[in-house]
Amino acid sequence: MVATRILHKPPHAAAPRTRARGTAPKGQQTKAAIVEAALALATQYGLESLSIGALADATHMSKSGVFAHFGSREELQISVIREYHARFEREVFAPAMREPRGLPRLAALFANWMRRTSAEIDSGCLYIGGAAEFDDRPGPVRDALADSVRTWLAAVHRAVQLAQQTGELRADADARQIAFEIHGLILAVHNEARFLKSPGAVARANAGFERLLRQYGASDALPSAGRDAAPSPIRPSDKE
Repeated sequence: MVATRILHKPPHAAAPRTRARGTAPKGQQTKAAIVEAALALATQYGLESLSIGALADATHMSKSGVFAHFGSREELQISVIREYHARFEREVFAPAMREPRGLPRLAALFANWMRRTSAEIDSGCLYIGGAAEFDDRPGPVRDALADSVRTWLAAVHRAVQLAQQTGELRADADARQIAFEIHGLILAVHNEARFLKSPGAVARANAGFERLLRQYGASDALPSAGRDAAPSPIRPSDKE
């Protein structure tokens, strides 16, 4: 009888609520919406533009409601960097990993990166803009930003090494130098196209990439990804 009473539900007890499969808890959905709004502000105006008050206005929430999800402006900025990095990996890194090791993968990394940079010419790149904001400001936000960039550059360096192992680039070449020069092409495109509004910046970067690979031993039959993957700059109205 005792066991029966313990297991028996009171006649008016509410049935437990269940979440639809694949649906995140409301708190997670709210936090994701805040990060989405923060990312839009940060890419356009910089990480320093973010504040609890600005996000409260953008999301039509109270300041206390926004604060409850992050606890500080610094944690909000770091959350935005993490989300940007996750998207960068999905759009740039993951598709390239489906290419064969060697030049096809390296060319895909560059092509995807160029495509992303081209799409951000109007809105701005968080990595490049953030570096200008935090280059001389030590702290957790700078650390998170620098770690993200280092992770990406390490992937480029590894792709160069694999191209050396496959014999498509010279084995005696300095892999870090090649990765450094590839990074320089991306930075040049962003500066030329976004700041100076120079026409043809993307085409020049593609030409520079091909010349760089040939300099270090690549044959004339380069993977097509490095040549045709960077379209003309995408305007905000063209984005999803």
